[in-house]
Parts: sequence; structure tokens; C-alpha cells
Amino acid sequence: MVDVILGLQWGDEGKGKIVDFFAKDYDVIARFQGGPNAGHTLYVGDKKIVLHQIPSGVFHQQATNLIGNGVVLDPVTLRREAASVEAFGVDLKKNLFISERTNIILPTHRALDKAAELAKGNDKIGSTLKGIGPAYMDKTGRNAIRVGDLLHKSFTTNYIKLRLKHQRLLDNYNFQEDITAWEEDFFEAIEFLRSLNIVNGEYFINDKISQGKRVLAEGAQGSMLDIDFGTFPFVTSSNTISAGVCNGLGVAPQKIREVLGVSKAYCTRVGGGPFPTELENETGEELRRIGNEFGATTGRPRRCGWMDMVALRFACMINGVTQLVITKADVLDAFDTLEVCTKYKINGEESEQVPFQMTWSKIDPVYEQFKGWKVDSSVLKSESELPQEMKTYMDFLTQQAGAPIRYISNGPGRDQIIKIEG
Repeated sequence: MVDVILGLQWGDEGKGKIVDFFAKDYDVIARFQGGPNAGHTLYVGDKKIVLHQIPSGVFHQQATNLIGNGVVLDPVTLRREAASVEAFGVDLKKNLFISERTNIILPTHRALDKAAELAKGNDKIGSTLKGIGPAYMDKTGRNAIRVGDLLHKSFTTNYIKLRLKHQRLLDNYNFQEDITAWEEDFFEAIEFLRSLNIVNGEYFINDKISQGKRVLAEGAQGSMLDIDFGTFPFVTSSNTISAGVCNGLGVAPQKIREVLGVSKAYCTRVGGGPFPTELENETGEELRRIGNEFGATTGRPRRCGWMDMVALRFACMINGVTQLVITKADVLDAFDTLEVCTKYKINGEESEQVPFQMTWSKIDPVYEQFKGWKVDSSVLKSESELPQEMKTYMDFLTQQAGAPIRYISNGPGRDQIIKIEG
């Protein structure tokens, strides 16, 4: 069977640590969508590492790691990341596998991403400029080069054809940047990629399932960035929700068992787009400072705000969340009063639903207040040690979300996670 861990907000929920925490109990960790725009932060001992392409189970010796066909893969990023991982003594030739159907990000995809974002001016969507969007566009346009193509004699010819197509688009943007150095790095990285384990991903994963192996599917970004259900057009280019597991790995829906949804104890967002509970004041600054809210991939300061239960209920509904994991609970330790948005007021009318288009109207959050716990929760080890105010806050989130909180992360360390028996 397959269990799923995915984000329920706008990404940056702390999924990397949570996957790393659970990975010891699984035989296979599989990334099912997204690309190098992901930034999953792990701590190995006292050393920090950020994974963008490689699944977060890579530091567990018993785990096989699969990059699934729903991912778009940048060979340059992969090669650089592999060097960092191998410095910890990990042998990727043994425990990393890549689906031959995985689409490849070319240097010209990155150039197109940059050119298109610059052309938007004040209407930028906040792209990470990693080439994700253009790569997915070539996938749906049936022009993409896939990992399996690297093993065929037609690869160079197909690369040149696609590059010429991209160059015509770049000429329309009047994009002048020289990407020759990008291409040199790309072709060196292609040779590295060819040396790894390239497999028929859907047979690979289903064979593991038929053997009774435990599979953990790892998502990137967050549900509110889903291409269909997120805050369009300020979204990513893939399906970040649990349904994406099926077409991102090639597994049937009935193979999915648990869906573990990860949410911060408050909200953050990087880049443009709607954010109803955003705090553009001293409280927002305090959340950013205490939570060290800067993008793992971009370094950009994250926008911060109170918990949005309208969005969280929506995310739990469309994902079929069976368990909640709340992260960064310790960031709220310093606050006397906490607020939780339970409804939106749109054009003077209250609503408990996420609207089709958030940018059309001014959305005012309707808040309920809670007393802060004012305790250093980062040192707590068990559910029995939680202060009553923290229990009250978490119980309210559970009741509102319609899914039980089973784990609370109270710091960045591997051991800083509290199991809630319920």
C-alpha cells in the first residue's frame, strides 16, 4: 500500500523533515510531482541540507528512493545535489532510481521561465525561475524530452529541435542572455544522469507494492498551489494534491491508504498571490523572525499570517486527509494571543468556502482568538507535557479541519516531534 505526505498550504510546511521522520518505517520513498522549485530542509546530525530533487528518504539506508514520472528533473540541480548527499556517505547508485518517463528541464526552459516572468512586469506570479512551468508546458504540448530518451540515439537531434523551438520564443521576448555556460553544465550533468538507475517507474513501484513493500509518496509545494485547485494563476504547474500520486507514479487510487497532510501552526506564502490572513504589521514581522521564514529554494522572505481554516478545510477535503501533522508549533510560543480565521467575509457576506477566484474581491478574514501558551514548547517530549492552551488551540484546529492531529513538530530537529494519541 501507499501512504502519502503532502503540504496543505502554499508550500514550505516542513514536509522534508516529516518525510525524513517517517522514512525509517518505509521501504520506498517516491517523489510524485514538482521539480527543483521544491526545497525540503533536513538536518543530518547537526548539519543542514536542502533537497530539491532527491526524495527525502535518501539518508535512510533501508529505503529505496524513486523520482517518479510526475516530476520535472533538472540534471544540473540533480548532479549538484547528488554531490552534497554523497558527501554524507550515501551511495546514490544503490538507492536512487529515476523513472524513464520523467521529463527533463533544459537550459532553454530556464531562460523561457525568466523571460516570461520579466515580461509580466507588475503581474509577476513569483516563479522560482527554475524552468518548471515551461517544462510542464512542453509535457502537455507533447514536445518534452524524457529521461528514457537519453538512452536513445535520437537524443541529440531531439534536443536541437526543441532548443530551436525555444529560441524562437525567446526571440519574441527579445531575451539577450547568453546561456552557453548553462548548456555546458547541462551536457555534463546528462552524462551523470545516464550513470544512475533509470527504470520503468510504474512497473518498478507496482512491483514493490505487490511484494508487500511499504511505499511513502512525497509531495512538493502545497495544496493551495495546485494547478487545478490552488489560487490560480498564482500556482505551480503540477497537481500537488493526493490525486497527483496516481498519475505521478503510476499507481491505482485504491492502493492509497493514509494521507498525511502537513500544515504549519500559522500560514506563510512566498511570492505573489492571494493570502487572506497575511499580517503586514509587527506581528507578521515577528512570525517571520522567530520562524526564520525565508525560502529554502529562493531565499526570499516569506509572507506570514495567522492560521486560515477556510483554506485548510478545503485542502483536507480535496486530499482526503486522514491525519494532520502540525509543524512549527514552537514559533507561536512567544505570542500572548493567537488568532484563527474560520470564515471569509467577501463583499460583506460571510462564507466558509474558498472562492473560485480570490483576486476578484477583497477578502476579510473572520477570526477567533485563543490565549497563547507562553511556554518553551521546543523542549517538550510528550503529549502529556503540552500546556492546556496549546491543547485547546490544537483541538480547535482538529475540529475545524475534520481530520485528527496526530503529530506536532516543535522544532527543526529529527527528535522534535510529539505524537498525539487521540
